[in-house]
Amino acid sequence: MLDGRRVLLAVTGGVAAYKSAYLARRLIESGAEVKVILTESAQEFIGAQTFAAITGDRPYTSLFSDERSVSPHTELARWAHVIVIAPATAATIGKVASGISSDLVSATLLAAQRPVLVAPAMHTEMWEHASTQRNIEQLEADGYEMVGPFEGPLAGGDVGIGRVAEPDEVVARLKELMGTPDNAKRLLVTAGGTREAIDPVRYVGNRSSGKMGHAIANEGAGRGMAVTLVTTSDEPVSAGVKVTRVESAQEMLEAVAAVEADVAVMAAAVADFKPSDPSSGKLARSDGLESITLEPTPDILASVVARDEPPFVVGFAAETGGVERAVAKAKRKNVDLLVYNDVTEEGSGFGTDTNRVVIVNRAGDTDEWPMLTKQEVAADLISLVLSEINPQG
Repeated sequence: MLDGRRVLLAVTGGVAAYKSAYLARRLIESGAEVKVILTESAQEFIGAQTFAAITGDRPYTSLFSDERSVSPHTELARWAHVIVIAPATAATIGKVASGISSDLVSATLLAAQRPVLVAPAMHTEMWEHASTQRNIEQLEADGYEMVGPFEGPLAGGDVGIGRVAEPDEVVARLKELMGTPDNAKRLLVTAGGTREAIDPVRYVGNRSSGKMGHAIANEGAGRGMAVTLVTTSDEPVSAGVKVTRVESAQEMLEAVAAVEADVAVMAAAVADFKPSDPSSGKLARSDGLESITLEPTPDILASVVARDEPPFVVGFAAETGGVERAVAKAKRKNVDLLVYNDVTEEGSGFGTDTNRVVIVNRAGDTDEWPMLTKQEVAADLISLVLSEINPQG
């Protein structure tokens, strides 16, 4: 259930921090991708190199001194599918409950719109203190999930409630939290460029790699959606995604028609035309070819919008030049949202790992996003769609 999930593990400054190294290992063994934040006090108990060796990525330790990012708290909050605080000290719990963002952990949590699992760890007296209990009640009211604490041995030879949940207990609770529920939103994604046969060897197509659509499918699965991906691409996909591979527009149309969905994100670059009479055998160059007669391919996006009970539909428009054609397309196609990008812009074309998009709504209003990785675009797009279909959160 954690295959393909991106888990941000925040380790705060208690003696139980040593258990978080094994927790990181267990998360990875369960299929998750793990990044780690260490508070300054956590580093008094366990070193950053331990987590670097386990996760393959150096932990984040500061809001200000990491050359990998100018805004680590927002980038990590956007990257994660779920955040785990283990161990969570009384000090960190108090900060988060009060909305104080004085370090990387608390700032990331304030910027996050993701599930958060908290594993408290402290002495019994601290856990039972009225202020800690108020803070726990506030976190639960804010939607944070808890695992533990439990009765057991504590620091200094004491015994009582306050023992942090063991790594396997945290992983088990996280799997429950991240499992796809029966009422999960059903997400249909199309991806890649279709290939329309000229003969068994040659085809009419485009340069789409499928990276954007695959990123959206992976992000949806990471958010607990039930995802079906209809794709022409061999780009990687998380284990939580059901994949149907196709080649032509007609095959994609038929595959899409078989999928019931609450949300449809039509990111595929479907060829607009196909040869009307493809050859059953390879055409010989020596025979010459005077012309190829083309005919329109089926409009897959229109077929989804025209359903008796249409899903929330997001279209894509890969254009060259201004956004005006995309605005007109959004209105003409009657989609809920349309994602436009100029494929001639450096870093925003086919096959890149980044994208600069403009979001167009039904009314033709536009929202220009900065250059982001396709993973970040996918995360922000899924957040936008979920907010649109469920404004109450």
